[in-house]
Amino acid sequence: MKILVTGGTGFVGSHAVAALLRGGHQVRLLVRDPSKIQRVFEIRGIQIDDYAVGDMADAQAVRNALLGCDAVLHAAATLFGDHEIGVTNVQGARNVLGIGCELGLDPILYTSTVAAIFPPTGERFAVDDPVRGLETPYGRSKTECERFARELQVRGAPVVSIYPAAVFGPDDPGPGEPTRGLRDGIRFGWPMTTSGISIVDVRDLAEVMAAAVEPGRGPRRFMAGGHFMSWPEFANLCDTLTHRRTLRLAIPAPLLRGIGRLLDATKRIVPINYPLTYESAVFVTRFAPCDNSATVEQLGVEFRPTAETLEDTIRWLYETGEISAKIAGRIASDPAS
Repeated sequence: MKILVTGGTGFVGSHAVAALLRGGHQVRLLVRDPSKIQRVFEIRGIQIDDYAVGDMADAQAVRNALLGCDAVLHAAATLFGDHEIGVTNVQGARNVLGIGCELGLDPILYTSTVAAIFPPTGERFAVDDPVRGLETPYGRSKTECERFARELQVRGAPVVSIYPAAVFGPDDPGPGEPTRGLRDGIRFGWPMTTSGISIVDVRDLAEVMAAAVEPGRGPRRFMAGGHFMSWPEFANLCDTLTHRRTLRLAIPAPLLRGIGRLLDATKRIVPINYPLTYESAVFVTRFAPCDNSATVEQLGVEFRPTAETLEDTIRWLYETGEISAKIAGRIASDPAS
């Protein structure tokens, strides 16, 4: 099949492209900056010649890119700029999913997020939990996108929603918020608070996406939550992998969320590149495990051990100069397996 991928030069999208190509599919990218294609894919030995230049918020650009394709994977999302997030993410989803339906593409894969169904109804996130969302611009935009995807699913459109939790792994062009959080945690220490984190390896998420490219199956939803760990378990695993003891700082959940709000306000004035936000503080203090049973049973994708995911992420951080050999500890001296 020929599949259009939006967000293909990003963290999740680039790994998804590699998985789709391994699955024998042809890939076309919709990109704003074609110079990123070589920079992102060259290190993987992948040559991408089929791409369209345009913005996902431009309906005509999206339509032109979709023409001649059999399916689409919408993995693009804007994370910065309050107004741009609201306009671009929502209009982009409406364009890609809506026009994909008009043109008869099947399937239409949509990269959602557990943020859209946060907090869960029960003890675990489930794909049929009601749409909720957070109060930040990104959270609101993903909530509106999710509602639109579900409207299309109710009409019978072959929209396949995939719900990742916190995505980690190597080769993060950003790096994104989870990767930066890991980097800063092993450098400066971990806040010990309530709840924990569900970790999904980006390579496993990509395999979920590739496995979901099945035409004729109609609307479906799949969780990609990986494995859940409490914050002490997470910090202890990082110490075990690096052979270093990192600082622990006990912070009550309300205080951590307050710090997140303060940082959000400060970042509007001062360019602080620290991954904690109010939205992330809410997540890390109120998170829950994910029900991945349908993903495993129907798609046959098993989620690799968290230790492998974190070790590969830390090694990538060291190899790209994001952390020093001292911070990487044992991982810096051990060759990649």
